[in-house]
Amino acid sequence: MISPRYAREIPQRYRLEASKCRSCGNVSFPPRLICPECKSREFETIKLSDEGKILTYTIIRVASDAFSKITPFAIAVIAVDNGARLMTQIADSPIDKVKIGEKVKLVFRKIQDEGKSGLHCYGYKAVLM
Repeated sequence: MISPRYAREIPQRYRLEASKCRSCGNVSFPPRLICPECKSREFETIKLSDEGKILTYTIIRVASDAFSKITPFAIAVIAVDNGARLMTQIADSPIDKVKIGEKVKLVFRKIQDEGKSGLHCYGYKAVLM
């Protein structure tokens, strides 16, 4: 991930901020400029719940160079308790324990180091409850 993009996404990555449409109540993560449901442009910023469940997942066995040392690992789509969906890595659990419907908690973790600059990129990962 390049540095400017990472810096732009800090509110979402560090505080799990999402947007909630003032018209229909749809929660979008990452925040959007236009509601995908009703096309409104009026939003409020909310903090996502740190608990949810696994909707679907996949096991990554061959990864890019940045993640090749931690393979295999699971990536899942998580439905958090206040309505948003997000994709994240499942951490601290054997891959055979990851199942659809399992409860997870989102935790703040180091995601990667950026190339030669050495920038530490942090964000959220999920752990099984």
